Amino acid sequence: MSLPRSVALERIAYTLAAPVLAAAPNLDPQGPVSTVIVLAGVAGGAASLHALGKGDGAGRRLVRLSPLTLAAALDLAAKSTPGWGWDALMAAGWLAAGWTVLPLSRGARRRVRRAITAPAPVPRLAAAPQAPAPADDADAFTRGVRALWERAGSPGRTRVVKASRHPGMPHDLTMLLRACEPGRPISGLREADIAAAFGITDAKEVITLLPVTQQAGRQGGPGWLEVRLTPDEAQRRRTAPSDHERWADTIGTKGIPGSVFVRKVRNDQRGVTYWTAHLPDGVPEPRIDQVALCKAMEVSSEDGRVFVTTAGSDILVSVWDSSPLATVYPATRDLLTPDAEGRWVVGYLPSGQPARNRVHTDRGAAHGLLVAPSGGGKTQLMALFVCADANYGAVVWLASQAPDEKTTTLGRFVDRQGTGELYMVRAMRAALALMEIRSAMPWADGRLHDWDPRLPGCPYAPLSVYWDEFLTAAREGTYGPAIMDGAEEISVKGRKYAIGEKIAGQSFFVQDGFTQLLRENLCENCIPVVLKVAPKKITTVFRELGIASEDIPDPLPRSFSKAEEGRIDRIMRGEPEPPNDSNTGGVGWIVESRKPEVLRTLYINFAEPVDHLFPETITRLTDHEIAELDARGLWFDWQNEPPRPGEFGPETDDENQGGGSPRPGKPRSGGKGAPRHDTVTSPRQALDAIKHLTGA
Repeated sequence: MSLPRSVALERIAYTLAAPVLAAAPNLDPQGPVSTVIVLAGVAGGAASLHALGKGDGAGRRLVRLSPLTLAAALDLAAKSTPGWGWDALMAAGWLAAGWTVLPLSRGARRRVRRAITAPAPVPRLAAAPQAPAPADDADAFTRGVRALWERAGSPGRTRVVKASRHPGMPHDLTMLLRACEPGRPISGLREADIAAAFGITDAKEVITLLPVTQQAGRQGGPGWLEVRLTPDEAQRRRTAPSDHERWADTIGTKGIPGSVFVRKVRNDQRGVTYWTAHLPDGVPEPRIDQVALCKAMEVSSEDGRVFVTTAGSDILVSVWDSSPLATVYPATRDLLTPDAEGRWVVGYLPSGQPARNRVHTDRGAAHGLLVAPSGGGKTQLMALFVCADANYGAVVWLASQAPDEKTTTLGRFVDRQGTGELYMVRAMRAALALMEIRSAMPWADGRLHDWDPRLPGCPYAPLSVYWDEFLTAAREGTYGPAIMDGAEEISVKGRKYAIGEKIAGQSFFVQDGFTQLLRENLCENCIPVVLKVAPKKITTVFRELGIASEDIPDPLPRSFSKAEEGRIDRIMRGEPEPPNDSNTGGVGWIVESRKPEVLRTLYINFAEPVDHLFPETITRLTDHEIAELDARGLWFDWQNEPPRPGEFGPETDDENQGGGSPRPGKPRSGGKGAPRHDTVTSPRQALDAIKHLTGA
């Protein structure tokens, strides 16, 4: 705002006169300059006396004449003081008084009588009335805020009506603003303007603009605005946020966008913290960014400690102190004993809940699909299934492509166990024959029924057959086609006769030996368990199982043990790294309801006796079943007896002359015909088929 011209001129005059007042008494006390100053002061004093005698307007006249009288007094005083110091000081005081008071400008007459002959004033539009200045009875804090606001030029042409400090926050406050002109909405007020007025950074996080509603004794609407400045609160939220704030600022924006925090529960006994949240109405299914979620939880995504479980719009995030997948869960007979619904515990989920499999469904006996690469825990997993079937009272046959320690140990607790492709084919033929035998066995009511675990009076026990390393056996040139045919037929019909088929292998792809029908029947009547899948195969493996794209899980961490500390110190000392213990055997997914869930399977220590996991009595076939199998020539020593003449069908002349083992043609009973060559799905099988046809 520019100064009036009269004020500027008066200040210039005082500035030029002050050095003269200081110098004149010292240079020439009786000189003309000093004489003029004294005469001017005398004239001013006389005029002052006259004004006092007249009375009306005496105050203004005395103020206007004060520079002259004071200058004369200063000149007389300077003549009696030695040196320049006091003279300069008095001149400076006179200058400061003139600059501050401005007697000539402010003491001018305010009322000027208009001349009678002056023309009438031209009518003009009245200026918009200014809003009344804030009340003077405002508290000290409000006055201080007003001063800062006015110093910034009243941003947005607004005035501070009231300011309130937030308790416990020295720099946080709430301002009530209104437009300077009544009836005008507040516009053009930016967050940056407010931040500049109070010296605040991070305006978007610190400044909040809120509308004002009308209240008793106070207006509202667009001409009013509430402003909240919370720099202290923002600092606290960054350094020590509450659980709700932490979720809203990190997880709700990046980890699980759109989710709203509900509560946090700590379980010290299990070493896990549960965070629950939900999605508001109208928000689609949660999008989970595992890396961002782990970062928000201050946990490495490689530790395997953070797991998310969804149930509709509800969300559960489990954060473990140490990965639950690194925990060893010893197998017990109680866990491996099926309940009334045929379910038993195969392992534990990251949530701590038991993961259950089953020995039967409402459609009959349950099959099984156990998939894991070498060293992934497949034999351990198969042993759990064998224990559960034995504890259920089922007859268990275990056929492996090659012998190993664990299957040999299990053989002591099951009805029959052996190795090799020939043994597997013989077991399959016997199982197929049992379907025919059981279909003719009357129940307690004298009628024939398909097997139902809830129906009393069944004349036979369930039969569970295991084919370990099935793919390797199915690729064998002599017996492989018969193995594939037999497994496929059991998967189709076995459930109706209490015959469950469990296939264990390193893959279940159709091109690796499975037929499409076999895989579909197994998946439809079992709960598959897949262990330790390579990260690059995750998508392919679960697509083959019929899992939807949105439900395909992320790869598991390469290790569930925390990284070894002190690596930098070892490097500086030149020491080698400790051996890497991946600790991922027995970890994988259980696929129930078409949605994979991570699990850690139970552990059986085969270095110690395992008798406590099995029942005291081994369940075997009934005498009637054994007699019928024997009558068909299918019940004998499958392991040690070489192929019998005609066991797999009529022998050809080439086979008799060559003295070689007969090939598995049409069995005499309880089996299918010659091996199919239309099931060739790989170059290896094609080569075997050519050798079979040519006798090579």
